Amino acid sequence: RRYMEIMSKLQAWFISISGAVGAFIVQLFGGWTTDLQTLLTFMAIDFAMGLIIAAVFKKSPKTESGTLSSAACFKGLCKKGVMLLFVLIGYRLDMSLKVDYIRSAVIIGFIANELISIVEKSGIMGIPLPEIVKKSIELLKNKGDTNAH
Repeated sequence: RRYMEIMSKLQAWFISISGAVGAFIVQLFGGWTTDLQTLLTFMAIDFAMGLIIAAVFKKSPKTESGTLSSAACFKGLCKKGVMLLFVLIGYRLDMSLKVDYIRSAVIIGFIANELISIVEKSGIMGIPLPEIVKKSIELLKNKGDTNAH
C-alpha cells in the first residue's frame, strides 16, 4: 500500500515535469499551431516510411545494401532536429522584427520538403500518387513562395 502511494506521487511528479518541459519547448517554437503539428506529423511519417523502406523493402537509397542502418537513422533524426531549429530561428526573427510570417514560411517550406520526401518514398514502395496530393504539393510550394515575400 505504501509502495503504491509512493509510485502514484512519483508518477504525478513525472507527468507534471514532462508537461512543464513540453509547454516550455512548444512556447520556444511559437506555440502548438496547426502548421507546426502538420510539420511534426509529416516528419514522423517520413521517418517511419524510411524505416519501412529499409527494414521491409530493403530499398533504402541511404545505404549500399538498401537495408536498415543506425547511422542513417541517426543522420535523418539530426536533419529533422536542425529543421526544427530553423523553425525556432524563424519564430525568434518574427519576434525581433515584429512580423509574423517568417516562422510560417519556414514551416510551410519544410512541410513541402517532407511531403515531397514522403511522395518519393511512396514511389520506392510502388504506391501510385493520388492527383489531390500532387495539387496539394503545388499549393504548398506556391504558399511558401508567397509567404517568403
